[in-house]
Amino acid sequence: MEQTAQSVYAFRAPLLDGRGVSLEEFKGRVLLIVNTASKCGFTPQYGDLEQLYRAYKDRGFVVLGFPCNQFGHQEPGTAREIGIFCQQSYGVTFPMFDKIDVNGADAHPLYRFLKQAKRGVLGTQGIKWNFTKFLVGRDGTVVDRFAPATAPKTLAAQVERLLSEK
Repeated sequence: MEQTAQSVYAFRAPLLDGRGVSLEEFKGRVLLIVNTASKCGFTPQYGDLEQLYRAYKDRGFVVLGFPCNQFGHQEPGTAREIGIFCQQSYGVTFPMFDKIDVNGADAHPLYRFLKQAKRGVLGTQGIKWNFTKFLVGRDGTVVDRFAPATAPKTLAAQVERLLSEK
């Protein structure tokens, strides 16, 4: 099924509240898909991701957070604990999904698609750490991939460019 997917809209995932969501709900928007963690050196990026989201959400931009516990067990919490942490610590209002795997046999199909669409350094597919980012155009195709250390605010120009494309 995911081998024939042409866009991120072919996938579904549950939000932290358990409600299943088709990514087709985000059709026509520019997306930044990020695997996240609450106990990581990059965790403060939640605040920067929220600022980026608030700056562009009215123009059709959405950040989608996917908690993952595969890197140093830095996301041990339950869905409820993750939601409370993100809201209380960083005021997160963008959609946060239930915890997933991004690598290995149990990797979520969305992440299999993302890794195939945009490989990392030296052509590697695997996600190396928390806060790897995928920028997706309005048509659901993956435009770029960014390393965990890439600060969300540095993506503003690319987000603006994609938002201005019709």
